[in-house]
Amino acid sequence: MFSSELIAELATELQQSQQTRAQVEHFSKRHPGMTVEDGYRIGRAWVELQKADGRTVIGHKIGLTSRAMQISSQIDEPDYGTLLDDMLYTAKAGEVLEIPVTNFIAPRVEVELAFVLKTPLTGPDVTVDDVLNATDYITPAIEIIDARIEQFDRHTKVMRKVYDTISDNAANAGIVIGSVDTALRADPRATNRPWCGAILRQNGAVEETGLAAGVQGDPAIGVAWLANKLAPWGESLQAGEIVLAGSFTRPVAARAGDLFEADYGPLGCLRFKFV
Repeated sequence: MFSSELIAELATELQQSQQTRAQVEHFSKRHPGMTVEDGYRIGRAWVELQKADGRTVIGHKIGLTSRAMQISSQIDEPDYGTLLDDMLYTAKAGEVLEIPVTNFIAPRVEVELAFVLKTPLTGPDVTVDDVLNATDYITPAIEIIDARIEQFDRHTKVMRKVYDTISDNAANAGIVIGSVDTALRADPRATNRPWCGAILRQNGAVEETGLAAGVQGDPAIGVAWLANKLAPWGESLQAGEIVLAGSFTRPVAARAGDLFEADYGPLGCLRFKFV
């Protein structure tokens, strides 16, 4: 287990990367004994630095929810990170939301569903039924993932390990949701969640399609999992928080000038452009 001093040092590296948009080298390469718990401790320390700078927590994200991603990352469960207020972008009906590409280092776009809570969820025994009772509504959402820790080592080209991703706030950097007039705020019980689908277009071309069933069979499963994983840390999901339940498409790289359209059919459509 890393010392408190090393945790603070690595969290500061992430903070500097966030500010300068310059990636840092893999923590796991420099510290081969790194564990999943070390990664979460670093991520939490980075969130505290963000809060000291005036940021507030608005929710959480769940990642690595597909079986294929877990196998490639050599883990057997998802990971999670924290959503902060400066990560939130809201798309309005009939408009294309403009997102400054300079807010990111190497942004990639993922298609998800978000659960917005009306009551808290406290583990360790939260069930899917508890999640549905606690959810105010579900809504289409886009996660913008990024890499403050470089995805591939600059020397060896080896991909970063899951410990690095976890410490890097599970790669989260942004979230796009619709305003009340853009996307349907769907009742989680009245919606066939596994069959919620989306078509992601980039500059008019269909880049990805997917169903929410790709997220552990039902995205509500991940929300219950997260509430239970937070419990040993003395943490819980709070009323009003947004929970990104996990991507059901591969990440699509974004560059300045790219126009995206995420069409969720009856759930609405999100349009945004990196500028």
